[in-house]
Amino acid sequence: MMIEKRWTGRHSLLLSQVMVWFFFILLVLCDVTGYWLVNWLCANVIGNRGLFGGMVLLGTMYLCSIPAYITLWDLHRLLRNMGREQVFVSQNVASLRRISWCCVLVALVCLVAAVVEWPSLGIVTLAAGFMALIVRVVKNVFDEAITMKDELDLTV
Repeated sequence: MMIEKRWTGRHSLLLSQVMVWFFFILLVLCDVTGYWLVNWLCANVIGNRGLFGGMVLLGTMYLCSIPAYITLWDLHRLLRNMGREQVFVSQNVASLRRISWCCVLVALVCLVAAVVEWPSLGIVTLAAGFMALIVRVVKNVFDEAITMKDELDLTV
């Protein structure tokens, strides 16, 4: 008899937690090797953009890493709460709010870099802005669900 393995919510939650840690490690590696990474990109992939272009790209990378760390921390907290079956709680709404603002901040930083020196970062600007919109909608759904849950708890 063949036993069917099913992908459960717990497996998905675990995969999400592993991916958050993976991206945290990747972000730390990018921050540690940022100078050499930007030099390599400018010399071998993008074409030499000069000192100013490299500094803009390096500054953009480091400025965007700050909201990225905050986002990863909030994702970690959100997933931890979900593992504890605390989904519709105000802490998750606060985390989603911070994540959406971090996406907005990345979009703004990349917009400035796109206008100043790196037009290709306009794609990152659009992606981060779109993610901010999606996360904000999910935050609003969570907020409304908490309100409905609180009202239901009062009527019971």
